[in-house]
Amino acid sequence: MLRHVALATLALSAAGAVALPVEARDIVGMRDERFDPGTIVIRTGERKLYFVTAPGEAIRYTIAVGKAGKQWRGVKYVEELQVDPAWAPPAEVKRDNPRLPDVIPGGSPRNPMGARVIGLGPGGEYAIHGTNMPNTIGTAASYGCFRMHNQDVIDLYARVQMGTPVVVLP
Repeated sequence: MLRHVALATLALSAAGAVALPVEARDIVGMRDERFDPGTIVIRTGERKLYFVTAPGEAIRYTIAVGKAGKQWRGVKYVEELQVDPAWAPPAEVKRDNPRLPDVIPGGSPRNPMGARVIGLGPGGEYAIHGTNMPNTIGTAASYGCFRMHNQDVIDLYARVQMGTPVVVLP
């Protein structure tokens, strides 16, 4: 039951319009039907995020997950929604990268949070967000957050609301 949701971007060149390939989202059957529509399910080992749209059906996105030792599991809830967020590197990130500024403004190409942030709580230490490093999608690259292609996080952001449950599985 795999239907492809086509996403295409057009880039204009001197020769005319050229279609460029973009990451695609898939609508897939969920093997585990216990999740209600509107729930986000993250399968860290698969490096996939599922947004449940109907019983047994979800939109699947490829994501980056936490590096070894930075992955976690459990249930959190959407507690923050931001467009073009500024980013203040957490202390652990600053220790590893002391040259980082204290704040990188939203919309900056240097901002690793990308186009949207879906903050998870309680605690607020983790988020689902875009990225300025799309080559990391599909890898274990973060400090525990979940990175998405910017066009994918924009799509997901439009589907969630405050209080949306996020279930993180191994």
